[in-house]
Amino acid sequence: MKQVVSKGLVLFTIILPPAANIAAQPKFTCPIPMSMEQKYAKDPRLALMKKFFAERQCPVEKLSVDFLAASDTFGLDWRLLPSISFIESTGGKAYKNNNIFGWDNGDVLFPTISAGILTVAEELATSHFYKGKSLDQKLSTYNRYPFYGPRVKMVMAQLGPDNLGSVN
Repeated sequence: MKQVVSKGLVLFTIILPPAANIAAQPKFTCPIPMSMEQKYAKDPRLALMKKFFAERQCPVEKLSVDFLAASDTFGLDWRLLPSISFIESTGGKAYKNNNIFGWDNGDVLFPTISAGILTVAEELATSHFYKGKSLDQKLSTYNRYPFYGPRVKMVMAQLGPDNLGSVN
């Protein structure tokens, strides 16, 4: 009895999901360390953000430090990210793919909500679509619906004044 061994080439096909479902990987890879809770503990912005989200029973209240750290890291108005998340997902009440910002029509899958916060913050600060633009221009680029920018800015005003800086 003779064994036959094929010397032919075996090809494996890798099937990838559609591009919209591939997880967005933040370029900013440093996660927000637990010590950030201590860093922002006395920051008046943290108290205002937590109060805003708590009064509206928003699940992202627990991520308030993440919003602040991402905003500070990328030089964004501290109220922008939480306001967009409130308009897009009612502060984490309705979203998919860990995407509380509706980024790319909500189709982008983030590994975690915190990773989404970092990615969106970085894009708003450094992407050629947003970098160097005023708040109104950024919001118009983010969502071309004419009433989108004013809605986000209304939430920003409810969060508190823009001139509150970090106490650290």
